[in-house]
Amino acid sequence: MRIPRLALMAGAMAGVLFAGTAPAAASSAPSYKPVLTKNALYKTGKLGVTACEEPQVQNGTVEEAEYYFQAVMECLDKAWSPIVKKAGYRFTKSKLTVFTKLGVNTPCGRFEAGAQAMYCEKNKGMYFFLSEDIVEEPTDLALMQVLAHEYGHHVQELTGIGKETTKRFYYKTKVNDSIMEGVRRSELQAQCLSAAFVGRVWNSLGRPDTDWSILLKGSHNPVAALGVRNGGDESHGSQAGNKYWLERGFKAQSASACNTWTAPKKRVY
Repeated sequence: MRIPRLALMAGAMAGVLFAGTAPAAASSAPSYKPVLTKNALYKTGKLGVTACEEPQVQNGTVEEAEYYFQAVMECLDKAWSPIVKKAGYRFTKSKLTVFTKLGVNTPCGRFEAGAQAMYCEKNKGMYFFLSEDIVEEPTDLALMQVLAHEYGHHVQELTGIGKETTKRFYYKTKVNDSIMEGVRRSELQAQCLSAAFVGRVWNSLGRPDTDWSILLKGSHNPVAALGVRNGGDESHGSQAGNKYWLERGFKAQSASACNTWTAPKKRVY
């Protein structure tokens, strides 16, 4: 089960504080398997589309929001399908399930309270909780980015990265620093892949540059300024780490910028 950083801000996980303010050591990355470090995905070039037409959402109804999300999903399919195939893997679409009430069960377990979206590798499905505040602002750039983040996990799954990370880092009853570092590398890679998509179609969106700037400045850890890490930082990386990988992906418009598995530890802290 992969949950984006945005989804953790209201969850119990985000309420757990980790003591200590020491910066991460600037040591090199651990040794990971080639499917992570040398995946053909990184040599596929820029994404396959340059435009994504966002539907106009005027009334803020559930139906309009669903239509908006499905339109973005079609853009994501068109963008990543040729990339996955070029890397030598079989492309299949991810099905998006949108719901308005909590308590939904998925093949990967019950949808977690406090989450906004998740990806389930067992059925390659994406799940999005359409809460009332989301219906009011369904075209917020952060929401497109969350969908693109979950789709990033889909790309990981299709290219063998997801299978390896699930086996090594997820669904563990006991965790340690090494496992959490692996989770962060996976989540930050999904962030980078999401930004590659947004950057590729940016000029077609008709959005002000401030939309992207606001997303980059966003922090879901209210005590980050004090140097205290929370659960979201431990699993999804610090604000600085997220900003770094979002900017890399946005600028490159390609998965070539998203190899978090060879990055030094300070970049995935």
